[in-house]
This record gives sequence, C-alpha cells and structure tokens, in this order.
Amino acid sequence: MSTEDDRLYIQKAAEQGDAMSQFLLGLLYFTGEGVIKDCAKAAEWFNKAAEQGNVQAQAKLGLFYLAGQGVPKDQAKSFEWFSKAAKQGDARSQFYVGLAYDASEDKAKAAEWYGKAAEQGDADAQFELSFLYIKGQGVPEDIEKAKALLIMSAAQGNAKAREVLEKARELLEKA
Repeated sequence: MSTEDDRLYIQKAAEQGDAMSQFLLGLLYFTGEGVIKDCAKAAEWFNKAAEQGNVQAQAKLGLFYLAGQGVPKDQAKSFEWFSKAAKQGDARSQFYVGLAYDASEDKAKAAEWYGKAAEQGDADAQFELSFLYIKGQGVPEDIEKAKALLIMSAAQGNAKAREVLEKARELLEKA
C-alpha cells in the first residue's frame, strides 16, 4: 500500500465517522504529510474526533486554542478541551489544566492536576508542583517532597529543574 493509498483509506474512514481516522487525518493536515498543510482543516478533523471522545484530538485542540493555531485563540475553549483530555488521563493535558488553575491562583486545584501529571512522569508538572511544595501553596510545605520532585524532573532533562538544583547546591556549599 502506498502513502497515497494510506491517506485515501484514512480519509474515507474519517469521512465515515471513525474517530481515530479523523484524528490521523487531522495530523496529516497539521504536518502537511501527503496533503497541503492546513491548520484550519486539521482543527476541523481534530474537533470531529474530539467530540467522539478521542483523547489525543482533545489534547491537540487544547493546544490549538491555546496558540490560536487553525482556530481563534480562546483560553476558555483551550481549558475545556484540556480538561476533557485530562479527565481521560492524558498527562500533558493534566499539566495544562494545572497551569490554568495555577494562573487563576487556585493553588489546591493546580497541585491536584500537577500531581496527576507528575505521577505519570510529566517533568514540567513535577517542576511546577515542587514550587507549590516549597511555598506551601495548595499543599502543605514539604521541602523533601519538593526536592524529590525537582530531582525527578531534572533526571528527565528539565533544564529549569537542573538549574534550581544547581543553585541550591551552590547556596549550601557557601553556607
């Protein structure tokens, strides 16, 4: 089967309502693979799949609305789609939901969602959650837990976590 045959098969299945094919067709339009790149068409296909509960499409729509990519920038819609994906267990969406609550100053909700993503190994969520533990915001202050989260985040390549740990080591050496 050629690439064109694959695309036609995916397109036919998407048009017949198959959610995974709708998501895949959205990806093709997003990347321009085998079709002319078109973020608006990608968003349309992601929306069709997302409406059927496809978690990957819901997460992509969250990003599209957050960035205004293929759709008008809309933080409320972004939050709505990230929330749907987060409730289905998508770690990256859980991180974005945590960020939204953090920005709105609901630190307890932020900690809850960062925690769900952190448990699944999301390095950015581990980093953000560590600061809530350091400051005792939304969670009890717990420096040891914060340190463990920073170490996990840094071990996954989070440059900000590495920087914080390095600065902490420097401060302790000077003390």
